[in-house]
Amino acid sequence: MTVQPIRVFGDPVLRTPAEPVVDFDAELRRLVADLTETMREASGVGLAAPQLGVGLRVFAFDVDEVVGHLINPELSFPDEEEQDGQEGCLSIPGLYFDTKRRMNVVAKGFNMYGDPVRIVGSELMARCVQHETDHLDGVLFIDRLDAEARKEAMKAIRAAEWYDKATAPTVKVSPHASSSPFGLGR
Repeated sequence: MTVQPIRVFGDPVLRTPAEPVVDFDAELRRLVADLTETMREASGVGLAAPQLGVGLRVFAFDVDEVVGHLINPELSFPDEEEQDGQEGCLSIPGLYFDTKRRMNVVAKGFNMYGDPVRIVGSELMARCVQHETDHLDGVLFIDRLDAEARKEAMKAIRAAEWYDKATAPTVKVSPHASSSPFGLGR
């Protein structure tokens, strides 16, 4: 296990959809260990493989003393209930914005050995699972903000001491009409 550097806003890997995991091998187990150790060192509740520069559909979580990971997640929502609350991201350090998410989630995927896993979560666990799965799709939580809040978020990002003007892209909204900014329907 090794603590790895976390990629920050502007790194193209954060905008690139991750590939499904096909090999449940020792390398994957090392990745899960690195994700977990790096997340804990950074005091995060979740960390996705792209945040370490690895384009695979894997994330780790540590929510309400439940520590785990999920590989190749597929999400479903048992109801339409939403939550609105502060959300942050280890790839956008130190900044938090009110973000709407679904209140309840059912996530299916696999553990690092290839065994099926099912996570049923609400509130913070639901927020974490949705946030980390977004990372695997190349989506950042600021993309889910309304236009005014996204503008404020970009202003705060540009003022952050870690921000690098040379590498940071503009946040774009999908032209596809849907209930979410990226047509993901989540």
